[in-house]
Amino acid sequence: MTWSQEVRVGEDLIVSNAGPLTLIAGVNVVESRDLVHQVAEVLVDVCSRHDIRLVFKASWDKANRSSIESYRGPGLAEGLSVLTSIRDTFSVPVVTDVHSEDHVQRVADVADLVQIPAFLCRQTDLLRAACETGRPLLIKKMQMMSPAEMNNILEKCRRFGGEQVILCERGTSFGYHNLVVDPLSFPKLKELGAPVAFDVTHALQRPGGRGVSTDGQGRFAEPLAVAGV
Repeated sequence: MTWSQEVRVGEDLIVSNAGPLTLIAGVNVVESRDLVHQVAEVLVDVCSRHDIRLVFKASWDKANRSSIESYRGPGLAEGLSVLTSIRDTFSVPVVTDVHSEDHVQRVADVADLVQIPAFLCRQTDLLRAACETGRPLLIKKMQMMSPAEMNNILEKCRRFGGEQVILCERGTSFGYHNLVVDPLSFPKLKELGAPVAFDVTHALQRPGGRGVSTDGQGRFAEPLAVAGV
């Protein structure tokens, strides 16, 4: 199977390994409508000035929080409403994640790109439901998987009729509370044929590092992003 090396996100944006840089950025989770719009306004301005293509990302629910007390998000209806307002106000494509088959179609009705979280990338029924929407997928590599194993994920998508797939590197588990990024992961993922993205900030997480929440090393975001590019 030769994978589509160009993925269309929204009406005009083509993502490929051979194309110009596309930035996927926004907020980790929707905290308020005003904050999301403030972030989007800054990103649109910066990307416009530097001729960078933008896909705006925000989660309506973080279903895998460490603690039951941690904030998860505003929920499906309000989260999708915020994303719709971002897309309509700033004319940029939007991406958000799904966690169960029940949410997939409602998310796909709004999102130009549907994200499959790393912990769920092997969930066959979730992949089936996402592929059946016809939307392109951004699939994050599980922290415990090798790049080569992502070929199995692509094969599942192919069986379900989904050929518009972007693979995302987000670091690999290395002992407790630590992730590392193997530079060889990028060419190995590219060898599978699909476009490749890099989640810089999540690769700098220290999962469960604070006991009841995840820690991180945000001060290294810039050098790691430069290395990835």
